[in-house]
Amino acid sequence: MTDFPAGRHILPRPEHRDPVATALSVHDQSAPLRALGPVPPPRGAPNVVVVLVDDLGYGTSSAFGGPCRMPTADRLADNGLRYTRFHVTALCSPTRQALMTGRNHHSVGMGGTTEMATAAPGYHGFRPRSAATIAQLLQGNGYSTAAFGKWHQTPPREISAVGPFDRWPTGEGFDTFYGFMGAEMNHWYPQLYQGTTPVEPERRPEDGYHLTEDLVDHAIDWVRTQHTLTPGRPFFSYLALGAGHAPLHVGKQWREGYRGRFDHGWDEQRAQTLARQKELGVVAEDTELAPWSEGVPHWDELTGNQRRLATRFMETFAGFVEHADTQVGRFTDALGEMGVLDNTLFLYVLGDNGASGEGGIEGTVVEHRLGHGLVDDPDEMIAHLDEIGGPHSYPIAPAGWALALNTPFQWTKQVASHLGGTRDGMIVAWPAGIAERGGLRHQFSHVIDILPTIAECAGIPLPHSVDGVVQQPVEGASFASTFHDAHAPEYHHTQYFEMCGNRGIYHEGWMAVTRHGVPWEMVPTGIRHFRDDVWELYDLTTDWSQSRDLAAGHPDKLAELQDLFLIEAAKHHVFPLDDRVTERENPAVAGRIDLLGARTSVTYHGGMRRCTEETTPNVKNRSHSVVADIDVPETGAEGVLIAQGGRFGGWSVYLDRGCPSYVYNYFGMSGYAVRTPTPLPPGRHEVRVDFDYDGGGLGKGGSVMLIVDGEKLASGRVERTIAYYFSFDETLNVGVDLGTPVTEEYPVIDNAFTGTVHTVRIDLAPEAEEPDASGRHRRVLTSQ
Repeated sequence: MTDFPAGRHILPRPEHRDPVATALSVHDQSAPLRALGPVPPPRGAPNVVVVLVDDLGYGTSSAFGGPCRMPTADRLADNGLRYTRFHVTALCSPTRQALMTGRNHHSVGMGGTTEMATAAPGYHGFRPRSAATIAQLLQGNGYSTAAFGKWHQTPPREISAVGPFDRWPTGEGFDTFYGFMGAEMNHWYPQLYQGTTPVEPERRPEDGYHLTEDLVDHAIDWVRTQHTLTPGRPFFSYLALGAGHAPLHVGKQWREGYRGRFDHGWDEQRAQTLARQKELGVVAEDTELAPWSEGVPHWDELTGNQRRLATRFMETFAGFVEHADTQVGRFTDALGEMGVLDNTLFLYVLGDNGASGEGGIEGTVVEHRLGHGLVDDPDEMIAHLDEIGGPHSYPIAPAGWALALNTPFQWTKQVASHLGGTRDGMIVAWPAGIAERGGLRHQFSHVIDILPTIAECAGIPLPHSVDGVVQQPVEGASFASTFHDAHAPEYHHTQYFEMCGNRGIYHEGWMAVTRHGVPWEMVPTGIRHFRDDVWELYDLTTDWSQSRDLAAGHPDKLAELQDLFLIEAAKHHVFPLDDRVTERENPAVAGRIDLLGARTSVTYHGGMRRCTEETTPNVKNRSHSVVADIDVPETGAEGVLIAQGGRFGGWSVYLDRGCPSYVYNYFGMSGYAVRTPTPLPPGRHEVRVDFDYDGGGLGKGGSVMLIVDGEKLASGRVERTIAYYFSFDETLNVGVDLGTPVTEEYPVIDNAFTGTVHTVRIDLAPEAEEPDASGRHRRVLTSQ
């Protein structure tokens, strides 16, 4: 215990007392002096790798009988174990927070995504310090730690140049981070962070760039460097890929590899997948397909254009997933070449939730339209068929494919009540620690079980205190006992589920559930009362897929489980239930802390970049002004003064051939432009845009006035505006438009202003109140 006097229960390790000097000269020092070395890891502790793939669904990967080829998952499963009853939370941020902390998502404030945070205890989006992460646990016990890819756990108001950074990856136990902070990212033009420093890739898609390859390149470089410099120190690498979350971005050759493979449609795909699942043994032999989700058409009900589009969406999704898995294979191969793979505990989590139904009935070439209630017309989308997957698209597939990818279950991502939203495949491989190859494990497990399992395998106790904070109980249970015994007793007996008002409770083989909403209906249409929800009951010991509702025949069992849900929900801060989705993405409506507070004017200085939507003035649904103080050189000037958003929604103020210009991009569907007739002469100028919002609700139009040096030079109309959010991946930038361009009138790169931007000020109009469609009052904004 001399190397770790607290027995590893207090992290970080308390410093030992230095020996007392006994002499004036080091030559006469009698007591030996000892340098304080690094924290020693437990003897023989394995390396740990957690790979998390996004939005997959149980019936997606070839390793679990699905149509998407995942050769790396197949290889790891054949050399390890498939966990067939593994569960997540039905949405991305909550699953990630639960994975990292070993606690239920509401217990650590993540009842929804970070963008949906409210002021309620289970939904505020701030990980409590009493719930340390896997990375903190391993880092405090001598591991090197690194995270690559999607994070999506930091409160949006803290994703800025001023932080604070304690809830960024490098503040939560990771030595290194390279990736993105939000829900999704453009895989062709990503905006990334190295640690807490914003970075953009030097290469572009025309140079062969793709985000997934970039992330894996960085992961390989890091683990090679770590092993070279500290070969005796184990590592923890967390690789969280954005694939297969929207946007479905992948090179044409990967999509073409699936040409024609989905022409049979989603109904037939379900049948084919279930047959393969039975052959693999990942479902019971008597498993039936769960009922088809209401409101989704069957394949034979689609028009010809709908089928062509749906097939292309699915070909793109499958290529996206196979490409991602192939990159994971490169990482795995690198571990093998280094000779460290045998003693690496490798957990491959095939989805942070079920496959996404957020693409709605038709799918879309621009995902954000659906979040605002806009449905693309298939007869118009068909003209963009060959763009799907490329840089000029931001696609998500139709809900029918999500149902097929969640075979044999019903429903999708967001629906925590049904297994289509919460059950995903998981593979565990550890050649030095697991003797069986290609085994199946059917014990009920949950994402909160990963932390205690890793701790047990590493020989590390769960700490009592981390950074001086007493730790709340870990709510997961280790499944390490199943590594050596396929028939080990079930270790996880009770588990509640809740997301967006959809809820369920599992207890010792029985599951009671109630679905409250539909994932592709994200725009509010009025209040749905929770008391009106209908509960279903399933015996999962005899019904693998929730195909037979037993509620009518077992009312006492149903009532027992409903009471148990209330107990578990109260214990874990699930109440008050919140079924808002898109609404919660507006900080004022959600009631979460707004970085700008009541400020109605913000002045940006030239060169300020990468300001996320929640760290900038909210110009949506209100009148506002944008005022730029600039200098034009003698040679004239071009380029962007300020821009927010990008190709799929946003606005920009720029000089085009020297003429001050304003454009509003409505989801890539409409572009409203106003331009002065003459270029600016050399010298200092004030370029002002006044946007006079029509009012009368959300997403309405407005009038635009372009004013230069106090003179009104041009005016125009914006007929429709974006109500809730411009994007999850683009930012506001001064003097340049990073990521994708708001308008094609200037290039993707080399669009920086060629003069000098001194400042740009955004002024917001005052607010008023009026009732919304449901009768509740909300704040709205008056015109100037």
